[in-house]
Amino acid sequence: MANRERNKKILLELVKQSDNSRCADCGEPEPDWASYKLGIFVCLNCSGIHRSLSSHVKSIRLDFWEDKLVEFMKSNGNARAQAQYEKAVPPYYYRPQREDCNILREQWIRAKKLKVFVFALLQEIVTWYNAIRAARYAYLKTAYPTGSDEELLPMITRNYLKEGYMEKTGPTQTESFKRRWFILDSQNRKLLYFKGCLDAEELGAIFIGTECKGYSVKECVPLNARGNKWKCGLMVETPERQFVFMCEQERDQREWLEALRKVLSRPMSPQDYTSKQDFSVL
Repeated sequence: MANRERNKKILLELVKQSDNSRCADCGEPEPDWASYKLGIFVCLNCSGIHRSLSSHVKSIRLDFWEDKLVEFMKSNGNARAQAQYEKAVPPYYYRPQREDCNILREQWIRAKKLKVFVFALLQEIVTWYNAIRAARYAYLKTAYPTGSDEELLPMITRNYLKEGYMEKTGPTQTESFKRRWFILDSQNRKLLYFKGCLDAEELGAIFIGTECKGYSVKECVPLNARGNKWKCGLMVETPERQFVFMCEQERDQREWLEALRKVLSRPMSPQDYTSKQDFSVL
């Protein structure tokens, strides 16, 4: 059970320290309030703004403080919090003074809280990212029980060698060209295409084998130009059919040719032969 008087005494000693003796936001001397979410000591006016922005505050003298909250305040304080949260605020941003109105106080506090929000969001993204990698690693260990970490770790994340828009036509090369988003997954030897760059599921894919197996890529001029706006063509040839794509600029054309040739030049593994049978053809 927390000792009310003991914790109050600890907080009053903390607020006497030079770094904590003025409001962390506006500089008002002898702050009587504290944000136990950020670990800072603030004045009455600034505490109201923190409360309106869902940053939990308590009165040092009047409220009950649990032991864990007091320990948090001891391990933080104004100087540490300011170093962490104010470093991302532009140097030209106005820092409020004790005489300023609440509007100026609020804009400063919001600027610092944005840093907190972004940091928390990034932490959550990293947590999810590593959780997905962990699940993928567990799957790979099951699929390839004899595989070493050196072999499996590169397979956790897809290796996209090239991404971008190209125009595509159909199997007979007489259909109208349509603009699509393409991704070259070099690890799985697939050229996938999507309706747009934000789509989660591809519309189709081409397996990119090796030249000795009848796969190739080269510049081309399409037989039909119906519907296409771009003029820099390339053709991907497989044992089954030819695929014609148009790039907007010569630079895009060169980059796609170079990326596809890298995949073509890499020998196929046993897993590649299995993968070739498990995807839908464009």
